[in-house]
Amino acid sequence: MRDYALFAVIFGLLPFAFKKPFVGVLMFTWVSLMNPHRLTYGAAYDFPFAALIVVVTLVGLLAAKQKKVFPVTPVTVVLILLIIWMLVTTLAAQEPDRAWAEWNRVMKTMFLVCVILLTVNTKHEIQVLAWTIALSLGFYGLKGGIFTILSGGGNHVFGPEGSYITDNNALALALITVVPIIWYVQLTAKYKIVRYALMGLTLMTVVSAVGSYSRGALLGGACMFFFLWLKSRQKIRTGLVILLIVPLIYNVMPSQWFERMNTIDDYKQDDSALGRINAWGFAVNVASSNLTGAGFDCFTHRLFLIYAPDPLNHHAAHSIYFQVLGEHGYIGLALYLLFMFMAWRSGSRIIKRCKGREDLKWAADLAAMCQVSMIGFAVGGAFLTMAYYDLYYDIVVLLVLTEKLLSSESIPVSGTVKHDISIPLSAS
Repeated sequence: MRDYALFAVIFGLLPFAFKKPFVGVLMFTWVSLMNPHRLTYGAAYDFPFAALIVVVTLVGLLAAKQKKVFPVTPVTVVLILLIIWMLVTTLAAQEPDRAWAEWNRVMKTMFLVCVILLTVNTKHEIQVLAWTIALSLGFYGLKGGIFTILSGGGNHVFGPEGSYITDNNALALALITVVPIIWYVQLTAKYKIVRYALMGLTLMTVVSAVGSYSRGALLGGACMFFFLWLKSRQKIRTGLVILLIVPLIYNVMPSQWFERMNTIDDYKQDDSALGRINAWGFAVNVASSNLTGAGFDCFTHRLFLIYAPDPLNHHAAHSIYFQVLGEHGYIGLALYLLFMFMAWRSGSRIIKRCKGREDLKWAADLAAMCQVSMIGFAVGGAFLTMAYYDLYYDIVVLLVLTEKLLSSESIPVSGTVKHDISIPLSAS
């Protein structure tokens, strides 16, 4: 029954995606983040919905008469350079078959980022995109939160099978990263009942992340909540919601959860932590020996025998930073960190530009919450292999689109008028 329903929804929306590509953007954002097909049990489970949506959306975009403008900003320039460098490292990869398979997957994400940047142009579209991101992962926040409470926190929360967020740690990072976006859409909700519902969804999403038993999520969540309070305009209300989380976790989670969290500072006795440190040493050795790193998906048994401090202790990267370092070398890591920095600066420029403007409060709030999400991802991601996860790039896209919109409207910054530098692409 789920399969039939999903086929009906997606195929029913495809004509609208062709007529209005923005609908297609929302569809593949939903499919890529929520993975609804992985909740089915039949033909829909492996059906290439995302590819189909992308093709229809792209054809519709090329056929549309609307002006297509690709924003040329520090963020997008660095992203393009990173994409080019990834191609170079893949050509020089030491595990070519694995590298090209992963390159193909990552480039799909990057291509979709470019399509979104070309398609979304208005405040309404930016906000609807933010709602789509929030609710796509908020579904697992609600589902996992209810499961954690009903089970007394005795079982780990996992994501949908066969998806990027199947692993409990991966799901936890996704949930921690999306919490600020859920908080943002709560701020934009017109009706009080919807705002209360979204506050509840925020709490359930945090409970779900806690129920994953992820120690990285605990660290990322702590930093995220600090910045959420710091960036919030309503510090009292935000602080009260954050304070509610502490007794909620204390009363829901069993003793084994606290015992696991207490092992964070006892890494020398933790085989998993020692394995991660060995993988990080592997990444450093690979990057030191090869300008281009070893290429995508290089954390293999064969290469560990060559580069790892302990050749027999094979682990995944377990860090977005060491993942990029091992796969793309020091140049790749520098570009990845520069991309993060430029995205943060984009958010800061938006907040500065909107200062004192009541009509632009929505943009300042969105930029602030995107920055909070970036903090959660940057800290939690230090312990997970998720450098190319769609959600992070979707959040950066929200920042680029918002700055693009403000620039096109010539919003003054410190008494001057800024104009967008963009590449117009003629419509077909």
